[in-house]
Amino acid sequence: MQAKIQFIKGLDEKVLPDVRLTRSRDGSTGTATFRFKNPNILDKSTAKEGEITGMYLIDEEGILETRDVSAHFSNGKPETIESIYIMKTPKAWDRFMRFMERYGNTNGLVFTKAS
Repeated sequence: MQAKIQFIKGLDEKVLPDVRLTRSRDGSTGTATFRFKNPNILDKSTAKEGEITGMYLIDEEGILETRDVSAHFSNGKPETIESIYIMKTPKAWDRFMRFMERYGNTNGLVFTKAS
């Protein structure tokens, strides 16, 4: 199974996100902020598929999910979807990083550390 992201269960998001990671100094917690510019979930053709119920990160280990999803508008039209995934334990951080490695490999993404 390839790693994928969905906002409506069963409908894969094809637009690749910009992902920003932060981690506490002691490494016990972390936050991932996903930004999707003009995602296919906002297309009129996908509107009939259902409502956005969260962001689902799916791979062979299972599903990571967050309900923290918001749309940003420009000139009255939704343009960007932003979602925040919070990791509350080092184990959750490791699991998220395994998902991101698989998702990155599937989609040709690379991880760059901030300087």
